[in-house]
Amino acid sequence: MDATSSPSTWSNLAVDYFRLAGPLVRMLDPEAAHGLTLRALKMGLVPGQPKGDDPVLAQRLWGRDFANPVGLAAGFDKNAEVPDAMLAQGFGFVEIGSVTPRPQPGNPKPRLFRLSEDGAVLNRMGFNNEGLDAVAARLKARKRVGIVGANLGKNKETEDAASDYEKGVAALAPLADYIVVNVSSPNTPGLRALQGREPLAELIGRVRRALDAAVRENTPPLLLKIAPDLTEEDKRDIAQVALEGRLDGMIVSNTTITRPNVSSPLAKETGGLSGRPLFALSTQVLGDMYRLTDGRLTMVGVGGISSGAEAYAKIRAGASLVQLYSALVYAGPGLVTRIKAELAQALKRDGFETISQAIGADHR
Repeated sequence: MDATSSPSTWSNLAVDYFRLAGPLVRMLDPEAAHGLTLRALKMGLVPGQPKGDDPVLAQRLWGRDFANPVGLAAGFDKNAEVPDAMLAQGFGFVEIGSVTPRPQPGNPKPRLFRLSEDGAVLNRMGFNNEGLDAVAARLKARKRVGIVGANLGKNKETEDAASDYEKGVAALAPLADYIVVNVSSPNTPGLRALQGREPLAELIGRVRRALDAAVRENTPPLLLKIAPDLTEEDKRDIAQVALEGRLDGMIVSNTTITRPNVSSPLAKETGGLSGRPLFALSTQVLGDMYRLTDGRLTMVGVGGISSGAEAYAKIRAGASLVQLYSALVYAGPGLVTRIKAELAQALKRDGFETISQAIGADHR
């Protein structure tokens, strides 16, 4: 496969590759399958995509050029092992993490479940990762080509949560294109309580100061990742704190502890639900946050995206960028190319010359 191959040709190759490998991989335990996928990517066994995206998908955000708005959500590459291999799959950006200051084993296994009949994934991983030192070393060793963000978490037993995020900023802000404060995972006790108005304001203030101290020029943007399970008062409080705390954007949303339209018996397992059932809820919260912040913050829409139409719906609801992860489990790497093609077609069909013109269109 050379650089002159068309996107459709590459997509067909990726589909064929996944048609052969996918069923075999899905016979494995989900976490074992994920580990095998990471090893295959590190060994260069997954076909890459030729460069070149439709110009209608390009935009400049935070002083950075995004060739396309489709990103890889945090959770896939927790330890920054394959960010460049995933960029080669056609993503416009990749987010590594969540990373905690100290290595953390996470929750007992099993902790990852496929809800195949629902097109969903349920996890209670618990921020398992190798810690800041290992992740920083990998990011430092890579060439700074392509947009890679870092998602920060806290260690389970840390009482002063903000101190863990400050450590994360100090270690990774000089090495990442953007920083995410993740206070919305349902799998770390007490973490979501940080979304309350007062604790969130204190946290964002401390992280903002740490970020400004860590990188004094071309400071990476600071984003907050929130849960979809919020009251209307929660949303208003978060919006106000975000604007007052000089946040640059929000990622909406993390997994849900609810079980909307889920039929699998595995739904009884505890943890956060992602994938197709999350789409409507996460898109509603995205639109609410865009409206509550008057479109002044860059929004990243996450949750249930498995087609260009769903990516387009997120953009019209207020997202400048979108992310996916769970859909890759069922559709494989060819999905990224398909989503980009369908998204470009939808934009042109509705008369948009650039993706920027479509952001928040449903609010106008």
